[in-house]
Amino acid sequence: MSNVYNVAVIVGSLRKASINRKVALALAELAPANLKLSIVEIGDLPLYNEDIDGDSPPAAYSTFRQKVGSSDAVLFVTPEYNRSVPAPLKNAIDVGSRPYGKSAWSGKPGAVISVSPGAIGGFGANQHLRQSFVFLNVPCMQQPEAYLGGAGTAFDEAGKLSESVKPFLQSFINAYGQFVEQHKK
Repeated sequence: MSNVYNVAVIVGSLRKASINRKVALALAELAPANLKLSIVEIGDLPLYNEDIDGDSPPAAYSTFRQKVGSSDAVLFVTPEYNRSVPAPLKNAIDVGSRPYGKSAWSGKPGAVISVSPGAIGGFGANQHLRQSFVFLNVPCMQQPEAYLGGAGTAFDEAGKLSESVKPFLQSFINAYGQFVEQHKK
């Protein structure tokens, strides 16, 4: 029997009705038995500033670091802004990587899915985030790459996942379950 691994899910969009959040929740429902996905919120994180991150960092920093640090793996679901990741996601990466030498991200098997109404599915954000994984020491699932383009049609008006998108997400999350299992042994 496999272990159950807690996965910190970081959603790059702050919108309440975000397609990215809907995809993250759909992935949680589709997750194999060895993964338990939980969204770790990033919207309340103050912009990273070393001046306020001393002996008494903001409570939001400490809470975020604890949640990511206590997870077994990390999954990023992000839109693309200007061929990169949104500012709140970059801020969360910076907050979690500090203080230097105590990164909450280090060693956690990671994956990224970019979600966009555009045709190329957030390719720029996906690739840019993968570059950060190198410095963060996050082993990244290389295949399958996951770009969900045309994401405006991924859910119906009631919020139900489209049957045409479900196999793609199922394949991705199943592969991630195997990846986490391999890296946590």
